[in-house]
Amino acid sequence: MSALEKALNHSKKIGVDECDIVRVNKKITTVRITDSEIAEIKQNFDESFGIRLIANKKIASMKTTNEQEIEQTIDSSLKSLSNLKPREFWKGLPDKNEYKYLEGTFDKKLEQISGANSMDIAQNMINSSSNDKVNTITGSLNIVSENFEILNSNGLNFTDKATYISGIINAESEHGSIPVSGIGHASGRTLANFSAEQIGVDAKTMCVESVNPQKIDSDSYSIIFEPYSVGELLAFVVAANFNFKTFREKKSCFSNKYQKEIAVEQLSLIDDPHSPEGIGTKSIDDEGVKTSKRYLIEKGVFKNTYSNLFDSYKEGEKSTGNASRQGSPLGRSAEPIPISAPHNLKIDSGEQSQEEMIKETKDGILVGRLWYTYAVNPIRGDFSCTARSGIRIIKNGQIVGPGKSVRIIHNLPTMFNNISAIGNDQRNVIQWASLPSITPSIKAENIAVNSI
Repeated sequence: MSALEKALNHSKKIGVDECDIVRVNKKITTVRITDSEIAEIKQNFDESFGIRLIANKKIASMKTTNEQEIEQTIDSSLKSLSNLKPREFWKGLPDKNEYKYLEGTFDKKLEQISGANSMDIAQNMINSSSNDKVNTITGSLNIVSENFEILNSNGLNFTDKATYISGIINAESEHGSIPVSGIGHASGRTLANFSAEQIGVDAKTMCVESVNPQKIDSDSYSIIFEPYSVGELLAFVVAANFNFKTFREKKSCFSNKYQKEIAVEQLSLIDDPHSPEGIGTKSIDDEGVKTSKRYLIEKGVFKNTYSNLFDSYKEGEKSTGNASRQGSPLGRSAEPIPISAPHNLKIDSGEQSQEEMIKETKDGILVGRLWYTYAVNPIRGDFSCTARSGIRIIKNGQIVGPGKSVRIIHNLPTMFNNISAIGNDQRNVIQWASLPSITPSIKAENIAVNSI
């Protein structure tokens, strides 16, 4: 009998109605790049345990890094239950589930990768970023292999091995009138589908093509958001509006639009937990509920929200299988209480190439990267962001040169209804410690920008 099974038996003996225990064992390799060279490599090995107790509908939680102290931790936590309020709506932890293995979520090569091989990958990222006009290269490479295990008193016993890889390069230049930069990024679950060279090429290209930017007048433009900037909007502006708790509390800008049209017909937004190579891909969620592909927006219509057990039970509903124990820099954690989150926010690809989108643009801007993206008024859908990297000015179907930074203050429902094209360049995107997405470029009309 394992230590976790003993702990579950112990919780029953002392009068706990339900208990779930999560164990996360991780190997994290981080290569840090500074001043155009590898500055540091770290390999950390981490093991932690998250425990949730339910007795008389009161819920307590605790976390430990010592396997030998789990039973003692349960005992001390049980004493705190007397001070807690019963959650009368609670209906129970999930039962034992059958699950299927998902392809493209574990790679033995990543699990066994050495520090030397990790440095080689990072060096390839640096080498492919090099250019006479690039002064400084910074960035990082993160490789994570994990064993995730969850057991509960209802018979659930699930173990999952997973690997993750993510690299980012920021190339900076001082060869023009003002300093400019470019970003390259890639992420996935297997080494074979990860291109270190492409990261560097993307960063170098964006940087070099940004030298000597021209001022962009404050006005309204057609904007083509490249995948990395779309991912920023999805993570920090869009996702929260489809959280079931936010929706029910009338704090979503779409709370009164359920099953109604909220976007152009071309737009479909999916939470896809079964996408190969997706950073958030998993067969069951982080409290043991089966995951499934769900359309949040289907052909412009608001179709679904996402939730975990607690938030669903509170409103008399069932979980959608979106419990998440998010880890850093990638993967899962042993947080005892999961949050509700999408697994992989995915926008269906369109039919147009980026070149075709540019040709059909009379007066516009191409945006490669956004910074400082946040909701200004979530209930109305107002948001703000700053385009600082990879800005190209488009005139009469052609890129005429790089542009200086601009601030965008806009409204999400308005933008959704002014999408004029969706690209065919879908790719994985994830910002630091953020929600993973799989998205193509998107073009939207009549977006007001302000010069900085």
